[in-house]
Amino acid sequence: MSVLCYNKGCGQRFDPEKNPDDVCTYHPGVPVFHDALKGWSCCKRRTTDFSDFLSIVGCTKGPHNKEKPPEPVKPDVTSSGEKKDAVDPKPKFNEYIISAPKPLEAIRRPSADEPMVRMQHKVSASLKQALEKLKLSDNTTEKKEDSDEIKIGTSCKNGGCTKSFDGPASSEDVCSYHSGFPIFHEGMKYWSCCKRKTSDFNTFLSQEGCTKGTHVWRKKDTGKKVVPCRFDWHQTGGQVIISIYAKNSVPELSYVEANSTTLNIHILFEGEKEFEQKINLWGVIDVSKSVINMMAAKIEVAMKKSEAMSWARLDLPPPVSPPKEDNKEKEEADSEDEDE
Repeated sequence: MSVLCYNKGCGQRFDPEKNPDDVCTYHPGVPVFHDALKGWSCCKRRTTDFSDFLSIVGCTKGPHNKEKPPEPVKPDVTSSGEKKDAVDPKPKFNEYIISAPKPLEAIRRPSADEPMVRMQHKVSASLKQALEKLKLSDNTTEKKEDSDEIKIGTSCKNGGCTKSFDGPASSEDVCSYHSGFPIFHEGMKYWSCCKRKTSDFNTFLSQEGCTKGTHVWRKKDTGKKVVPCRFDWHQTGGQVIISIYAKNSVPELSYVEANSTTLNIHILFEGEKEFEQKINLWGVIDVSKSVINMMAAKIEVAMKKSEAMSWARLDLPPPVSPPKEDNKEKEEADSEDEDE
C-alpha cells in the first residue's frame, strides 16, 4: 500500500517496502520569505511568485519519509483570556529572524539663502571651432536693417500660435498661444504653462494655446533677446544632469550660479539670444563637485548629489499658502473700515 512522503518539497506517494536511499528529492531546510522573495534556506534559488516557489526542485537526495511532522502546540486559552504555558512545545520549523538594514539618516535641507557660487565650466573643441567660424562670417557680412512693413505670410511669433499675417485685419484677431516654453522629458512633450503631456510630436504641435492675447508679427530688436530655450534633465545614482539645447553658446558671457538647493542659469547663445532660468532644486547638490560642459549643440549642467537618492522631479514645488489667512485679513480690513 502506498503512503505519502512528508519530506519538504516532495509530496509523492511511495511503497515503504521499495524505498531506496536516493529515490526522494527534497529540501532539508526551511522556507524563507523576505522582501517579496521566496525560497529555501538550504539552496540559493529565489523567486517572487508563490507558484514558482512551490515548484522549486529539491536540492538533496534521500529516502522517502512516511512520518508526519508534529503539529505546533497551541496554548490553551481560558475564559478570562489568559494563556496557559504549553509544556515542551515543539515548533514545526526553526525560526529565522531577518532584520532589514537601518535607513540612512536623511540630509537636512540647507537654507535657500546660502551664497551663490559660480560653477566651473569646460569648453569642448567643437564649440571653439563653431565660434571661430561665426566670427569670420560676422566680419564678411553686414546686418540688414529691418523694415517696418510686415510681409504677407509672416507667422505669429507667439509660441504655439499657427496664424499667419494676411493683412491689417489679422492683427485684430485674438491670438491663442502658450506663454511658457516647451519641455521634452522621458518621451513626453508639453508646455510649461499648461502641462498637457503627450508622446506624439504632431499632437504636441497642434495643442491649442492656454493664453489669449494679441498677435506678435515682429519682435523688436533690443540687443540681447531673452528667449525660451528647450531643456531636459535626467539622473544617475550620483548625478543630476540638465541638458540645455542652446547652440553656439558664448563661454565668456554664460554662467551658472548655484548653492545647495538653488540654480540660476544665464546662457548667451547664437549671437544675441539670452536664456535665463531659476530653479529651486528638489534635492541637495554639492556645488564644488558640479561642472558645466559647454558643447556646440548644447550645454550640460552636471550636478553632484549630496545624497545618493532618486529625485522625484527636478524642481521643488512652491508651498501653497492656506486661504484662511487671506480671509482673516479681509475680515480685519472690513472691520477697520466699519470702525472708521
